[in-house]
Amino acid sequence: MKIRVSRLGQRVALAALLLMLSASAGCKDRQWKLWSSYSARFIDAQGRVYDPQGDQHTTSEGQAYAMFFSLVANDRPSFDRVFSWTQANLAGGNMELRLPAWKWGKSADGPWKPLDTNSASDADLWMAYSLVEAGQLWNNPIYTNLGLKMAALIARTEVVNLPGFGLMLAPGPTGFQHGSNWLLNPSYLPVFLFERLASADPSGPWGEIAAGIPRLLAQSARHGYAMDWVEYVPGDGFYPVASPGAGSFGREPEAPMGSYDAIRVYLWSGMVNETGSLRGELLAATPAMSAYLANHNAPPEKVSDRGLPLAQDGPVGFSAAVLPYLLALGASQANGRQMVRMNALRNSASGLYGKDLSYYDQNLALFGTGFLDGRFGFGPGGELKVDWKRQ
Repeated sequence: MKIRVSRLGQRVALAALLLMLSASAGCKDRQWKLWSSYSARFIDAQGRVYDPQGDQHTTSEGQAYAMFFSLVANDRPSFDRVFSWTQANLAGGNMELRLPAWKWGKSADGPWKPLDTNSASDADLWMAYSLVEAGQLWNNPIYTNLGLKMAALIARTEVVNLPGFGLMLAPGPTGFQHGSNWLLNPSYLPVFLFERLASADPSGPWGEIAAGIPRLLAQSARHGYAMDWVEYVPGDGFYPVASPGAGSFGREPEAPMGSYDAIRVYLWSGMVNETGSLRGELLAATPAMSAYLANHNAPPEKVSDRGLPLAQDGPVGFSAAVLPYLLALGASQANGRQMVRMNALRNSASGLYGKDLSYYDQNLALFGTGFLDGRFGFGPGGELKVDWKRQ
């Protein structure tokens, strides 16, 4: 009986949230207004995604997310432009042989070019996944083959064998091993991406990596909150550490904590298919955030490595990121508060979120609201489900 009530509560909560989304964003329309507004503001005619608040620079993460969102929107022209620009400018013209540089912008000596040629494995993974799924959904084997070749390149250059733990995705090819210890980023590990690649590329490391993700989260979220960066010490486990650099958008905290990277851990966990074998373990690894949101109107911007939320509320994108997570946990009241906050901070003219229309907030909003209004989801094996394919 308790299980039936819980499921009913989740259905009622979802219906209420979808009604709110429909009223504010037109979720019944095939056109995705938020994606259209995002494209107009953050993607140029060539297919380069840039951050207006970050010296117009481009990251491979932004390119990867734009490929995914354009696939969800059935916007093939945008997908092709974003992919083509990425391959030409970040990967030396051939992503079969070279993973994209993670950062591109105006150099000190004048030209626009890659500013750091090291690749970022989360962006690489999202690109490979999006290419494989684009090949499936748009019936284009060229995309599929390229995605699989990218996956093989990721496996060769960005997958490491942690002593005493097993295979795991490193943040990039170089710079993340210090002696016998490894630096890792839990937000780089959406389990459904690995599960899908395990099906598409059974000989790869993807299944083993997927199986280890709940254990990594459980051991690294020692106080129930996800951390931005963690260090793996063989024989001793995972410990929060400071960001290795300025990080995404120059807003990473200096001390070890959970903030702009870690918020995505809750997002990914909440989007795992409800029948997925790892879903319960993933959600159970970070219970402190849902407990906090039971009594607060917004996620904290920062959480210390001792599990202490700092007073300042996170930006509106943080509220978007926890929507799937709270829904998966059946936390309907907390979820409703996040939607109220998002609607209050939504620009009615553009459909974008926040007072400063931050680039990162819009990405999180595209993920969180796109998932909740049913534009996309992930099947039991991580396969992408899109609403336009069902129509």
